[in-house]
Amino acid sequence: MHTRDSSPLLAVIGGGPAGLMAAETARAAGVEVHLFEAKGSVGRKFLIAGKGGLNLTHSEPRPGFDARYRERAAAVARWLDGFDADALRAWAAGLGVDTYVGSSGRVFPRDHKAAPLLRAWVHRLREAGVQFHVRHQWLGWTEDGALRFTTPAGERRVQAQAVVLALGGGSWPQLGSDGGWIDTLQARGVAIAPLRPANCGFDIGWSPHLASRFAGAPLKPVVAHWRDAEGHARALQGECVLTATGIEGSLVYAIGADLRDAIARGGSALLHLDLVPGRDQARLAADLGKPRKGRSLGEHLRRQAALDAAKCALLFEVLGPPAAQDGPPDMARIAACLKRLPLRLRAPRPLAEAISSAGGVRLEDLDGQLMLRGLPGVFCAGEMLDWEAPTGGYLLTACFASGRLAGAGAARWLLAHA
Repeated sequence: MHTRDSSPLLAVIGGGPAGLMAAETARAAGVEVHLFEAKGSVGRKFLIAGKGGLNLTHSEPRPGFDARYRERAAAVARWLDGFDADALRAWAAGLGVDTYVGSSGRVFPRDHKAAPLLRAWVHRLREAGVQFHVRHQWLGWTEDGALRFTTPAGERRVQAQAVVLALGGGSWPQLGSDGGWIDTLQARGVAIAPLRPANCGFDIGWSPHLASRFAGAPLKPVVAHWRDAEGHARALQGECVLTATGIEGSLVYAIGADLRDAIARGGSALLHLDLVPGRDQARLAADLGKPRKGRSLGEHLRRQAALDAAKCALLFEVLGPPAAQDGPPDMARIAACLKRLPLRLRAPRPLAEAISSAGGVRLEDLDGQLMLRGLPGVFCAGEMLDWEAPTGGYLLTACFASGRLAGAGAARWLLAHA
């Protein structure tokens, strides 16, 4: 059974940060707003992001902040011109959530929780008159332009005068961002870049010993050495984690786009890790050359190079176990490997496991207000757009900023066409 509703002025589809911000912005401009969410409540991925302490944004000044968006830096910078990290912190304070800058430059709520912020935000939206409709899965449009939704009560059709789509990318599909909108938009002529995993781990293919004994072990600190898309040598210090299949963690996420694209070009990517940063190779070789005094090689490495069990296991994974080697260990070779340990990355982990996704609606198909050029009155925001960023607050900031821009654009478009 189909039901047809009276016409709300603006339908926002998707209840993540981008959709909620679009709804708030449009409602503040005086527009009637109805927000539709496929799941039973809004902000589910936002709450998951806050499980380990909500990293809301980053204190890095612009234009360095903008550069985190890589080839989309110029486009995202225009979003941030209207709503940057400082504006986001001020917005959170308006909801009663104070923030602080951590030692890494990341910005967190003082209580490190996402739920109080989301709760206060949804309450304010309801008080402002935004109407919420949960368990409404968007199916596309009817021939006469009505929005189609599947609901527990059957199909529902809504005739909206404008729409903001904030449907997410393809990561964490169990929380609603499953990329199911792609076919619908492509059928309408919208250009879409394929969705790819971003902020994800990579498969290497460990031995059963390392996979079973050291999955979950941290590697810190280490320095990653790799080559970017232009072939330039790059280096970055940070932390990562061994997994059962390879490697992941904040350092890997920060450089993951280059690694993923290298795999796409050549079938694999070469990553070198410096397991002993702060000590040059000559000094490390001299330290390792000191008498072992009957100690095992692992104990000697622990004493002379401050290597923990995980780093030792990784070294032996590359060089082979000490017992398999003839004669005394070649300390110069070991020192060289510790400073540039080679890892061959075979594949990124699947999109469903990734923190976020790259690809989506190509920005070239959108005008400066994030309205689709070929679909007047239809705006897009958030992770469903073709951009990416590393973790550290950059992802959320751009989602908020794009939602604000799309909501303002939709309100202006409606008022101009009323």
